[in-house]
Amino acid sequence: MATLIAPFAAKKPDHAALTDEFGKTSWVQFNSRVNQLISYLRQAGLQVGDAFAVVSGNRREFLEAYAAAAHGGWLIAPVNWHLVAEEIAYVLEDSGSKAFLVDARFTDLGLETLKHASCPTLNATLLLGGSDPAGAGQFEDYETALATQTTDEPADQCLGGPMFYTSGTTGKPKGVKSGLSQTGAPIETLKMIGEGLSNMLQMPTEGNTLLVGPIYHSAQWAFSFLPLIAGSSMVIRHKFDAKEMLELIDEHQITNVHLVPTQFIRALRLDESIKSKFKGDSLSIAWHGAAPCPPDVKRSMIDWWGPVISEYYGSTEGSIVTTVDSNDWLSKPGTLGKPTAIMEVMVIKEDGSKAKTGESGTLYVKNIMGSDFEYHNDPEKTSEAHLEPGVFTFGDIGYLDDEGYLYMSDRKIDMIISGGVNIYPAEIEAVLINHPSVVDAAVFGIPNEEFGEEVKGAVELTEGFSADNSLAEDIMAHCREHLAKFKVPRSVDFVDAMPRHPTGKLLKRLLRDEYWKDSGRTI
Repeated sequence: MATLIAPFAAKKPDHAALTDEFGKTSWVQFNSRVNQLISYLRQAGLQVGDAFAVVSGNRREFLEAYAAAAHGGWLIAPVNWHLVAEEIAYVLEDSGSKAFLVDARFTDLGLETLKHASCPTLNATLLLGGSDPAGAGQFEDYETALATQTTDEPADQCLGGPMFYTSGTTGKPKGVKSGLSQTGAPIETLKMIGEGLSNMLQMPTEGNTLLVGPIYHSAQWAFSFLPLIAGSSMVIRHKFDAKEMLELIDEHQITNVHLVPTQFIRALRLDESIKSKFKGDSLSIAWHGAAPCPPDVKRSMIDWWGPVISEYYGSTEGSIVTTVDSNDWLSKPGTLGKPTAIMEVMVIKEDGSKAKTGESGTLYVKNIMGSDFEYHNDPEKTSEAHLEPGVFTFGDIGYLDDEGYLYMSDRKIDMIISGGVNIYPAEIEAVLINHPSVVDAAVFGIPNEEFGEEVKGAVELTEGFSADNSLAEDIMAHCREHLAKFKVPRSVDFVDAMPRHPTGKLLKRLLRDEYWKDSGRTI
């Protein structure tokens, strides 16, 4: 990678670029392996602008795939490995993927996906970190595939990027094509983005990044892959363990990490004998976002780790909008900070007028550099998210104080955020309504001490069915057949009649508010 990786391969060839549970990849090895993967995918017929998908846990090969896409001019669709085969096949078809890379830990899921009726014809299927099961014949071994290719620098490299899928309010996930999802542009564009983000977010350009959240998520990608291409080494773990996280930070002299509030809570609950051993003196910054953080939890983290805790507000669609460091947050508890140098925040009231200082309204953001986004294959949804070209909303409600600090009031759309993961009720409601006992359904988030929110289902039964625990279990089992585990309602309520407006609009807040009235918060 002449522009992005080769300089580090030349500068520190034997230094570890990537470290996971299975081993290490040096910078020079990283450079060679990405070159081989680009060569393989080109040989498989992928052209500039094509897409490929990856179902994988956190591992070194996933970073090789991201880097190959970035230099081969391809879109990469990172797929949540919690999804079921039906959902993954949809992403493959919708994204137009020509190749499919699957972590050996999810071989069965990969095979089920390939057998699904809606799975498209693929040019290549690769298995990462393992051999194809005897007799299956569906996957080529990743290492064998790379070994057949040259390590020479590929010609005609150009920019590619991720197209993250976010569940849609209409019931189907949508691919988000942002400024990072362009294909065919000069690679130098990504170099500037990686270095610019690292500087803006105070992450050392050649530091040590810890990844302990799923890199199929846009935030985890931004806070790990972008520092990587700026020269930061990465330490990777597939699953989060609070005790291990503390040990890894000290052992590898980690300089930056991205966490979500649930991980804060688990770390704070460790035995004091474990917490007292943690030094953390290498940490420059510990970013958190993706979900509201309880104020007491954040104060406890700042007390323990010091003023390295910083927060951001953003989304897959709009990247990072605002940031706030520990000191500013302590002086203005609850704030999400001020807009970054390239973002503008507007608060728009129901009547379309601009809100005054302290007045709540729908939050719209604008990237002053001109960057925008669209939902792949869904111009209508794209239009609904925009006030005007370049001015868009994530569906949140908030206000700005007299110093320009942003505060969140509520979420206009009824999205649930559980453990930092976005969950859209419409997708779950569509599955619930297909159960033979259900005539109407509503899904919403209710308070959960550890995860922030958990999924609650409410159903109105068809005549002839009786509400009982057995039926509730059967309904949830039905959900598990069609949805990823994290989307399945943790519990189901039975209601005599779903609260609806005479126009037919579901008054979901009447169901939701009962659970939040004593929580001291609204999101």
